[in-house]
Amino acid sequence: MSVYIVGAVVPLVLTLLAQSSKKMKKRGVPVDVGGEPGYAIRNSQFTSPVETAWEGISTLAELFEQACKQHRDKYLLGTRKLISRDVETSGDGRSFEKLHLGEYEWLTYGKAFEVVCSFASGLAELGHKKEERVAIFADTREEWFIALQGCFRRNVTVVTIYASLGEEALCHSLIETEVTTVICGNKELKKLVDISGQLDTVKRVICMDDDIPSNTLPLVRSGIWTVTSFADVERLGRGNPIDADLPHSSDVAVIMYTSGSTGLPKGVMMTHHNVLATVSAVMTIVPDLGSKDIYLAYLPLAHILELAAENIVVAVGGVIGYGSPLTLTDTGSKIKKGTKGDATVLRPTIMTAVPAILDRVRDGVRKKVDAKRGLAKRLFDLAYARRLSAINGSWFGAWGLEKLLWDFLVFRNVQAVLGGRIRFLLSGGAPLSADTQRFINICLGAPIGQGYGLTETCAGATFSEVDDTSVGRVGSPLPCSFVKLIDWPEGGYRTSDSPMPRGEIVIGGPNVTPGYFKNEEKTKEVYKVDERGMRWFYTGDIGMFHSDGCLEIIDRKKDIVKLQHGEYISLGKVEVALIVSPYVDNIMLHVDPFHSFSVALVVACQPAVEEWASKQGISFTDFADLCQKTETLAEVHASLVQAAKKARLEKFEIPAKIKLLSTPWTPESGLVTASLKIKREAIRKAFSDDLTKLYA
Repeated sequence: MSVYIVGAVVPLVLTLLAQSSKKMKKRGVPVDVGGEPGYAIRNSQFTSPVETAWEGISTLAELFEQACKQHRDKYLLGTRKLISRDVETSGDGRSFEKLHLGEYEWLTYGKAFEVVCSFASGLAELGHKKEERVAIFADTREEWFIALQGCFRRNVTVVTIYASLGEEALCHSLIETEVTTVICGNKELKKLVDISGQLDTVKRVICMDDDIPSNTLPLVRSGIWTVTSFADVERLGRGNPIDADLPHSSDVAVIMYTSGSTGLPKGVMMTHHNVLATVSAVMTIVPDLGSKDIYLAYLPLAHILELAAENIVVAVGGVIGYGSPLTLTDTGSKIKKGTKGDATVLRPTIMTAVPAILDRVRDGVRKKVDAKRGLAKRLFDLAYARRLSAINGSWFGAWGLEKLLWDFLVFRNVQAVLGGRIRFLLSGGAPLSADTQRFINICLGAPIGQGYGLTETCAGATFSEVDDTSVGRVGSPLPCSFVKLIDWPEGGYRTSDSPMPRGEIVIGGPNVTPGYFKNEEKTKEVYKVDERGMRWFYTGDIGMFHSDGCLEIIDRKKDIVKLQHGEYISLGKVEVALIVSPYVDNIMLHVDPFHSFSVALVVACQPAVEEWASKQGISFTDFADLCQKTETLAEVHASLVQAAKKARLEKFEIPAKIKLLSTPWTPESGLVTASLKIKREAIRKAFSDDLTKLYA
């Protein structure tokens, strides 16, 4: 009996101790800064922003060289061997590519450095000059990282472009930066050929694949482009070595084109100093990060989150194995039956992830659990409830002996989905729901570091610490950043708000970039330098600081919002397109970042809707009754879809569900201004129950 008493008392004591320590811990503390008045917080462990974690290292090129010399014989970059590429046809006639992949094949740090140096020399031998820019337009892979580091050794600025970027945005990015050399895969090369007539500055294309598409031959024969394989460039450089021309810390390393929230994307200029500051800061946050860590790289390297992460892993002597979102797990859509997924083969210890990936893991596990019956289902539910109670109650309980027991009995099969050795996950790019965060914590048995940052701040702003088990927050400021809230009276947010200060988030520090390429007007609008020389970026996001110095994102100044999978939607643009429907008197699009679709509140145009109902022979008692009918909702929604297609909106911009309202919005109701512009926040509050039901 005494064993049971001890078993109950010890966890209780540990819980009380842990709760007490958590209450006292300050993760961020107020700091006196210059610039616009506001409420500023710094990391509690650092009095001034971190710029570099390595003495004598001020550029990414120097950091890479140092790591390669320190870990020469250790594995660095790995790519799975492609055994076969097959096409399978489904029952409805659709074709799907399936890959049979083997084990990872590796480059050591020493060999990778040799390849990088050879590629840098080959690039120069091809005729690319230092002052010209290179664009990398490809999916994440080993050659992407080698090309990046090769360009850095010649102090060549790299323009990064998403492989999925549309034709118009692709043209804009290449033309604006006057790129002369494009490095891409054969899939992307086919896209380039289609727009070749618009690319006056492009002279050279380097294809990462040996099977160069045949449609490039006319361009080569006419002397418009030279097209060379990646391997041939490396061989050329190996036979004609050229000394490095290393950059300075203030030189622009990357011009990173965003995916474009509205209109054409903007190119954010990042110096070596900027990116190194974020890399150095995250180094201090991830627990026990070192040469034993294995990192699975599959997110776009054209995104600063992935680019920074891979440089961090290299800096500590870790291992990078490349994969893709479609081959990540054993059930990936591109994985041939019987072939293991990337995570199963690599068995990584750390990963970055976007919420959509984690949501997919959660939904897959829940589906399998719900299909179970009897003891297995009851055991899972019991284990989950016990682990949830432990995480919510105490740090010691969260990661103690009971965790090991439940991991062994229940959760190890779930953990095997990502290789079984994950010890830390970093989530970024979009908000992570509290439900998913808890589910992943419990089932994968690993903490999730949720971060907040922007391309303009090199992904660095805040990051949650490993012992912070709260949800819905994005942590305290990274050591490279000051984070300040300033008043936004128009939105009703002030730093004097009680119980917690609220306002627009402004980020300062060495990670704040110089601005937008060839866009001085926009740069001046959102970047400011204070009287102390500190550079600040005005994010447009609205935040709230908790008493321990951790930030929570609660709103956004502008009407540009992001869906769960990272797609941006301009609410105003979509509303303008949809209001042309004859059935619409007014409309407000609504996006919940924890969902993959949008919804809309539609004020129905009474004459048009009643006329349609009369023609259809639909009877109704009053207009409110008509607006509730299934047939009416279907007709109005179909009209919105038609208007959206006419305006060439993307599929994700079209509201998946609507609520039809019979009462007009007027200035007197407080839902529109005197000039009849919608008051988004007032409408959201007035119809919060309806919006909740639309997402149910």
